[in-house]
Amino acid sequence: MNFAFDRAQHDRVASLRKGDWRDPKAKVMVLGGEHIATFGGTSIRWLNLDEAPEAELALLTVREGQTFLAAMVDRVPDDLEPLSLRAIGTSLDEFETSLCVHAVGLARWHDTHGRCARCGAPTVVQQAGHIRHCPSCGADHFPRTDPAVIMLVTDDQDRALLGRQGAWPEGRFSTLAGFVEPGETLEDAVRREVDEEAGIRVDEVTYGASQPWPFPSSLMVGFFAVAQSTDIHVDGEEIEEAAWFSREEVTEKSAANELVLPGSVSISRWLIDHWHGGEITGRWT
Repeated sequence: MNFAFDRAQHDRVASLRKGDWRDPKAKVMVLGGEHIATFGGTSIRWLNLDEAPEAELALLTVREGQTFLAAMVDRVPDDLEPLSLRAIGTSLDEFETSLCVHAVGLARWHDTHGRCARCGAPTVVQQAGHIRHCPSCGADHFPRTDPAVIMLVTDDQDRALLGRQGAWPEGRFSTLAGFVEPGETLEDAVRREVDEEAGIRVDEVTYGASQPWPFPSSLMVGFFAVAQSTDIHVDGEEIEEAAWFSREEVTEKSAANELVLPGSVSISRWLIDHWHGGEITGRWT
């Protein structure tokens, strides 16, 4: 069972970033934030370099002699049929999906880091879009990644703990998740977040898999955890409702559309599917 963005499928060619990487025959992906220029919302609209709008460029890869670039604009023009990576990600092949995750992560970072965090002066793009340099104080700024834990918690009956945010529609549930705090291990972040959001104490924490999630800059680190208690006390802020679900309940409620789970684009669904071990039908988000 796989999920979107689970493994890089391209060489990031870091050794070429200081050289002459602006190949005039390059294929160019145009994107603004997480929205990518497409053909009909089903495939990437690759442009020639002279067709691409004026924008900051980033080198993505070179494959079999073909250079692939990203042109990062404020907003993709409507005539280029922009679509979010979340929507198009599962319809692309693994190579293009890998390029998109790389490009979107860079674009979202560039959107918010135009000035130096040390002195406030404007920064300039260097190393093929992978560094912003401050000419004023000499600081180099690198793309940020925010680690977040996401976990499938089970109890002594092997039921899964799923929660629902207040902004979600009735019936939509997912695994718990949260950002890692400074000075905290990933395992301790799992324990803290489950306790804070659902009032459940967990001890055993086992790594499952990770997923880059460039919306805007997260790395989702997936875990399985075993609960020491079963009485749920939601925080009422991040989580409005939480419950224990058996495999049979997940199967039946999903088929009846009484339970709406995350779609396959998210590692959350992979965690649920891995625990469930069978087929889950019905709607998903």
